[in-house]
Amino acid sequence: MRSILAAVRRAAAVLLVALLAGAGSAAAGPARDTVDGFYQALLGIMKEAGPLGFDGRYRRIDPAVRSAFNLARMARYAVGPSWPELAPADQERIVDAFSRLTATTYAARFDGFSGERFEIAGERPTQDNGIIVDTRLIKANGEAVTLNYLLREIGGSWRILDIHLSGSISELAVRRSEFGAVLKRDGSDGLVRSLERRIAELAAR
Repeated sequence: MRSILAAVRRAAAVLLVALLAGAGSAAAGPARDTVDGFYQALLGIMKEAGPLGFDGRYRRIDPAVRSAFNLARMARYAVGPSWPELAPADQERIVDAFSRLTATTYAARFDGFSGERFEIAGERPTQDNGIIVDTRLIKANGEAVTLNYLLREIGGSWRILDIHLSGSISELAVRRSEFGAVLKRDGSDGLVRSLERRIAELAAR
């Protein structure tokens, strides 16, 4: 009887290990990998912020931003309904300026390291075939900032389309409000000038 119970326990232990291994591999999906890869690049520039300087941080983070984010789709959404009315050349200029602004923002804001860390809490599907990756930025004092990333698979790659600060504030919605006001007042040329000014201001900090 004891030998039978021992065999059952061994089989149960093997099954539990297999289930845990399967659960771990399922959790590390491609959308999660995209966010994790971006966070690793971000931590890299934070830890070497001083020696790199702004220009060095920008050169390091720019390819990571372009790899992790679908910048063209984000720029199009930020412009809103008037996007199809813009000339292709104007669309390209806006995407280019928006892309450089995104990388510049990270290079300017993440300019040091004080023991911060990023945690990925999990991921969940959306109703329109996207995935939200829930994360937290843990500051040195223990304060946690919630950052949720919306990703969609496009061309076989999961790319970031939006970031929700504190779980609810959509970065793209804020951009859309800003861009819409400038476009209405100053047109596409005015929007590009506005983005270029913002880039220069961040780089000069």
